[in-house]
Amino acid sequence: MSFFIGCAVWAYKGWVGELYPQGTRSADFLHLYSRRFSTVEGNTTFYAVPNQETVTRWAAETPSGFKFCLKLPRDITHKGKLQPCIPDALQFLQGMSPLGNRLGPIFAQLPPSYAPTSIDDLTAFLEAWPQNQAPLALEVRHQNWFTEPYASELTALLEKLSVGRVLLDSRPIYTGDDDPQLQSERRKPKLPVKFSVTAPFSLIRFISHPNLSVNQPFMEEWVNHIQQWLRQGTQIYFFVHCPLEERSPNTARYFQNLLEQSGVAVPSLPWNDLNNPPQQLSLW
Repeated sequence: MSFFIGCAVWAYKGWVGELYPQGTRSADFLHLYSRRFSTVEGNTTFYAVPNQETVTRWAAETPSGFKFCLKLPRDITHKGKLQPCIPDALQFLQGMSPLGNRLGPIFAQLPPSYAPTSIDDLTAFLEAWPQNQAPLALEVRHQNWFTEPYASELTALLEKLSVGRVLLDSRPIYTGDDDPQLQSERRKPKLPVKFSVTAPFSLIRFISHPNLSVNQPFMEEWVNHIQQWLRQGTQIYFFVHCPLEERSPNTARYFQNLLEQSGVAVPSLPWNDLNNPPQQLSLW
């Protein structure tokens, strides 16, 4: 598969009755989620590292084509310099090995305080990552990474090491009125989107507006880029977030349908292949 789509989490009780059947137990969430989407961002590992038993269970509960794109723990990425944390990062990767072919790219999200002045530290960390075990992607949040000459230096580094660029698109939640529902997600930085691919794959994190119509122009832009990148042979992971998490699954499904209607060659969404026909999606 060259295109994967999903949400940030799978264990969300508010999805019972829509994404999951009524009466679903939380223990069954991952099994059901992985039969509806093809990937998950796995934000849980940012806050706590699962034990081997848990990781082994994740593998057992999901089909072989499903991908976990797990975030490095904050104790690695948010404690200052990265180089001293290389052993911890390698240990984390080893701990995820029971996932086998279900392990997709790992990604490191750096805090806004991590500036281009730390480029040497970042280089040492990226060079130490064993790409033969799992691809690595990077998300930067300091504003200077998006200005020259730092933007070009970062792109060159990522391309040299085949490290993917995480493309964070928070534009939808900064569009329109000051809906109080958006305040939690507006803690995410308002950064320019760098539409570039630095590796054979890319992770896209789409921070969607609760009102689907607000997302429409941004989604159409992503359709064009994804179509181009897929034609070039790039593997794409597309994750939908939303301040109202209840709406993330249907927003992801809507984007899948938009890709298909635009003639983009993507695998069918498992959710749409279930016995029950999909509900008509609209711009709520």
